[in-house]
Amino acid sequence: MRIVVTGATGNVGTSVVEALAGDDRVTEIVGIARRLPAWERPRTRWVSADIARDDLRPHFAGADVVINLAWLIQPSRDGAELERVNVAGSRRVFEAAADAGVPALVHASSVGVYSEGPKDRPVDESWPRDGVPTSFYSRHKAAAERALDAVEAANPRLRAVRLRPALIFKREAGPEVRRLFAGPLLPARLLRPGLVPLLPLPDRLVLQAVHGDDVGVAYRLAALSADARGAYNIAADPVLDPARLANLFRARRVRIPERPLRVLADVTWRARLQPTPPGWLDMGLAVPVMDVRRAREELGWMPRRSATEALMELLDGMRAPAGLPTPPLEPRAGGPLRLRELLTGLGRRI
Repeated sequence: MRIVVTGATGNVGTSVVEALAGDDRVTEIVGIARRLPAWERPRTRWVSADIARDDLRPHFAGADVVINLAWLIQPSRDGAELERVNVAGSRRVFEAAADAGVPALVHASSVGVYSEGPKDRPVDESWPRDGVPTSFYSRHKAAAERALDAVEAANPRLRAVRLRPALIFKREAGPEVRRLFAGPLLPARLLRPGLVPLLPLPDRLVLQAVHGDDVGVAYRLAALSADARGAYNIAADPVLDPARLANLFRARRVRIPERPLRVLADVTWRARLQPTPPGWLDMGLAVPVMDVRRAREELGWMPRRSATEALMELLDGMRAPAGLPTPPLEPRAGGPLRLRELLTGLGRRI
């Protein structure tokens, strides 16, 4: 079985390639990325391509499955570039897979695709998926799913799957996650539990998480299971509510209103003190808690690590720093003393 993976060198991509490489049914993995990595895995070859510009059909020809993971988080200050890759690029992947006659397509959606929902009870995959309007990430995930809907309707023989994971953490992703969301001004030592005595958190900041390696297994199961179709929520227990987060950081939780926290996020982003626009906070406050029973019952997926283990592993990877020899996960990508991050401007792509 030949499987093509777009966006194969990042947090999720490396876990997916690892999971596929461990399955003897997979005879070849074609990893597509803008920048080729030094990382090598069994039966894997790398191809440099931009999903929003290059002709993807030659790379997809003869594939049994295409897994689409390519996505941009930065440059957060360039909305046109984000939409070019995330929405138009995803649509090009879907159309190229259909044109190349690929039998199956697995797309990386997200919890961010969902409209605002409850935090006190889990919702299944039928929950409305219009996204959170103030989050570019959420809007783009919803738009990409609508594009997949259209391609799927026009190609009824295409087996289309969309996975909707929660926050995805692993140790090797620590440097990338810090660059994308915290920026160079965050001292890594503050990420050690016990060093920050107070943790200000609003009531609705209730999150789910899952380990990257467990997500990789979910993609492998979705790709290789002939009966897998439609959407699957992916998350591990426990749910990370404010009390649990405070306990993990060994801090006292301080209940604060949402608006001051959002104003702080907005002001610091506009002042280029950190690279994350306030829409990310809006999404965290709004998206529902997901029910993952369908993935467990139909895919046979079961996470091996808890959400708390995944989060603690990520923080350890940020402090170390950890990483892998791929451009997104390279621990020295920010340059000496993180100067490259500062010189390129926080919130721009490195």
